[in-house]
Amino acid sequence: MYDPTRLAALVAVAEAGSITRAAARLGYTAPALSQQLAKLEREAGAALLVRHHRGARLTAAGELLAGRARRVLDELDQARHELAQLAGLSGGRLRVGTFTTAGIHLLPPVLSAFRRAHPEVELAVADYEPPAGIAAVVAGEVDLALTHAYEPAAAGPPPVGVLVEPLLVEELVLVTSVGHRLSEGTGRLPVGELAGRPLISSAPTHPPRRGVENALAEAGATPAVVCESPGYALVCALVSAGLGVAVVPEMVASMAAAPLSVRRLEPASFRRTISVVHRGDRSTAAAATLLALLRGGFGRGSTAPATNRPQAG
Repeated sequence: MYDPTRLAALVAVAEAGSITRAAARLGYTAPALSQQLAKLEREAGAALLVRHHRGARLTAAGELLAGRARRVLDELDQARHELAQLAGLSGGRLRVGTFTTAGIHLLPPVLSAFRRAHPEVELAVADYEPPAGIAAVVAGEVDLALTHAYEPAAAGPPPVGVLVEPLLVEELVLVTSVGHRLSEGTGRLPVGELAGRPLISSAPTHPPRRGVENALAEAGATPAVVCESPGYALVCALVSAGLGVAVVPEMVASMAAAPLSVRRLEPASFRRTISVVHRGDRSTAAAATLLALLRGGFGRGSTAPATNRPQAG
């Protein structure tokens, strides 16, 4: 029998490409996660990982076991969901934290499914600009929360008592006004091409965005317009009006109300990970049920679709 915790660790490394990044996502230290993986290799009787200077990659045996592990973990999530249904969930209150983009585009269908299954549970939704949702779960203000983190950025471990579990990984893309010269072509645009271009900077002092802004500045892309709010609606409107270009998450670009053109960047290391923050085994039945729905809705570390064509909203 394989320990589900160790299987989850293997899947996390497969998705993160690094023991350090996987440990940060799971709330472990890197040495502790390495110990779990070493125990899993002894259980499997085979080498599962090859470590290198850039991170780690799975061996053929690791890929095989990780594929099976994903299915096992999904079945366990479903079992938790069904057990929660058996437990009744005939009352009480579920408090959910979110940030604006997820609250508008991701959370409503999941909450709708929860409401259909458990109409007697009172729902409360609060808005927290990341990383404030993590603190809200720690403080008991909400039962779970959606948050995000950007790469490149320095990610620290989550507070004791909570887990930060990735749900969705999306690239950051370039958005321009329709017909802009940088929107021409279907290949990836080297980020160095942004040097000297009027860049609309989304809250450069905002902690989740700071690493991205620093990386753009190193490539020579300095802001011509600075938005003090971390919200993206204003950024996209300014871009659409021709006041500059911006680097935003794929979801924001594809769902913007203003007409935009979208292009992927090279390198593809500019990313945003949307995660759910929860209390693990200490979660309420209602929170565990919603967590299972979130996992089922977004998958484990899946990537949001992107487009290279103009967006009409």
